[in-house]
Amino acid sequence: MLFLFLAQAQPAAPAPGPAGGIGFFIPFIFIFVIMYFVLFRPQKKRQQEQQRLISSLKTGDQVVTNAGIHGLIANVKETTVMLKVADNVKIEMEKSAITNVLKES
Repeated sequence: MLFLFLAQAQPAAPAPGPAGGIGFFIPFIFIFVIMYFVLFRPQKKRQQEQQRLISSLKTGDQVVTNAGIHGLIANVKETTVMLKVADNVKIEMEKSAITNVLKES
């Protein structure tokens, strides 16, 4: 008989809370904050560091490109650099291709 009463009992309606709809968005906001600190902020720092490196390039610096080419900067232009990779061998590359400065002049 107890089973009949339990089967017929109506479940209680959930009481509307004060958070209502905003409680649904709190996990999404939390996830976005975590993504900002894990993904976006470090990427922005790397971009700023690369910009500083590119703006500080000067003639005589030994550099490495993103293709792994080691060379000596022979001339710095507005958006490109002349890179001396061997005797009488110079190549013109974009400044953005420079990834590391080994020795500054």
